[in-house]
Amino acid sequence: MKFEGLKIGFAMTGSHCTLHETIKVMKHLVAEGAEVTPIISYSVDSLDTRFGKAEDWKRQFQEISQKKLIRTIPEAEPIGPTEMFDCVVVAPCTGNTLAKLANGIIDTPVLMAAKSHLRNQRPVVLAISTNDGLGLNARNIGTLLNTKNLYLVPFGQDNPVVKANSLVAHMDKIPDTILMAYAGKQIQPVLVDYSVK
Repeated sequence: MKFEGLKIGFAMTGSHCTLHETIKVMKHLVAEGAEVTPIISYSVDSLDTRFGKAEDWKRQFQEISQKKLIRTIPEAEPIGPTEMFDCVVVAPCTGNTLAKLANGIIDTPVLMAAKSHLRNQRPVVLAISTNDGLGLNARNIGTLLNTKNLYLVPFGQDNPVVKANSLVAHMDKIPDTILMAYAGKQIQPVLVDYSVK
């Protein structure tokens, strides 16, 4: 199994329309031997949306991982000092989260998880999902692409006609991105046509 023995912190932020895709990836990682611990933002923890109820999402995360959710900043802070994970994945990573990370703002459990993990020079994998990736967040994506130990899942414009600035990662490429990041390499190509898997 590809991920046997790897401990992965799987952090999810409020791109609720993408959570169903991350569920598939989480299941795959567990099936391949990874020990996965869910980390959730405050919005995932509390908001019911047209894409699902918070309690239903949280129940699924726990059933898949068989782990207690990390839901608060104090719960996320020990990730670095205790070397809890080999890799932290943020999927989906909203524009809000990537902007804060690029500018050193740590005010959610997910951001604390990433910051705490990075202190050990260990990989953080970002799977972006943002409506302003080619707008205000373009510079933040550029910053993160050039930040040591941060690795981006290949992404593209998911709907360039209707939402010209929107960028979404190919969530099915998260496992390969993790393996490359664990080896200290950025998977290539990073920019991928969304119609091409």
